[in-house]
Amino acid sequence: VRFPEDLKDDNTTFNPEYSHQVFGDDEVAFGYKGLKILLYYIAGNLTFLLTVSVFDTNGKATLLFWWYKQDDVESKIREIIPPGFCTNTDDFVSLLEKEVNFKPFGMLLHTYSVHNEEGGEDITYQIYKADMTCPGFREYHERLQTFLMWFIETASFIDVDDERWNYFLVFEKYNKDGATLFATVGYMTVYNYYVYPDKTRPRVSQMLILPAFQGEGHGAQLLETVHRYYMSSPTVLDITAEDPSENYVKLRDFVLVKLCQDLLCFSPGKLMQGFSQEMVMEAQQKLKINKQHTRRVYEILRLRATDMGDAEQSRSYRLDVKRRLIGPYKKKQRELAKMRRCLRPEELTNQLNQIDLNMQHEQLEESFQQLVSDYRRVLERLAQA
Repeated sequence: VRFPEDLKDDNTTFNPEYSHQVFGDDEVAFGYKGLKILLYYIAGNLTFLLTVSVFDTNGKATLLFWWYKQDDVESKIREIIPPGFCTNTDDFVSLLEKEVNFKPFGMLLHTYSVHNEEGGEDITYQIYKADMTCPGFREYHERLQTFLMWFIETASFIDVDDERWNYFLVFEKYNKDGATLFATVGYMTVYNYYVYPDKTRPRVSQMLILPAFQGEGHGAQLLETVHRYYMSSPTVLDITAEDPSENYVKLRDFVLVKLCQDLLCFSPGKLMQGFSQEMVMEAQQKLKINKQHTRRVYEILRLRATDMGDAEQSRSYRLDVKRRLIGPYKKKQRELAKMRRCLRPEELTNQLNQIDLNMQHEQLEESFQQLVSDYRRVLERLAQA
């Protein structure tokens, strides 16, 4: 919510992707008919307005099962949102008028713009790095992290008293009555793990771009900014991610390829010679990218350098990628060899039924084709960047 009229504008409203952490695995609030839960956030400082209403088709309050105890919906939501929220629209609107005093927390790292087709103008965005020493940030973060429960399936709140957390925030700059205000766009949390003897390994823990801003490139801007921030530190070994989602992996592929494509070791001539230790060393030393991620970057850039219409080049690329993909299958074969020595015949038969070589070859080819499809999308996006 930026303006009072946003409270009645469905275009500013979005639904949660998940609610099981509040309402259980079935995502059901029991005992109501026509239940409507609205949780409003002021765009900048994210102060809440919570309203819960139950109406039938005639606009009258109703309960579906009056003889049975209904779920206490408001209490369930109170468990994940911090105290101090509004339950009255007038109070919320009065706080909205003070939004002009809200300013982003921490240190400005990056400013960029995105062209808005609908408005025909460039909108400015900024990325900041903050920590719990910033006045007011702890309370702001308590409100910000509530979005995780609605949009990340396995989300949990972090221990903000641990000083090894870093917070990276994206804000949109907008005008209201001649003043410049800021709206929250998204954020990322990064935990700095210790690596013996004198290094750290930053690990991305949570990343979220709010639904209203998705598909505009903010995730790529945020991840690249975070990489560039850590690249300048001699104590950082490499940057990883905790249990990354499929969408995050695709985003990371794009960002890392964008960063690596101008390195000398990824020139077309060297790409065609195969994956090398030189690539691993340069990517880690200059860009803080680990070996596993460097390998994916190599495969994507080699695909770009390969004429897949040329039978020999295509075959060489396919075999190169499949040699990496076949690793898990070779492990199964080693396990099978051990089984032959250790298991009784009937036990071995059961295990052999689970290891069908023809199926493995089919799965390998399917994995390769899916990978190439994903890589092509990265290259298409790179060409448009």
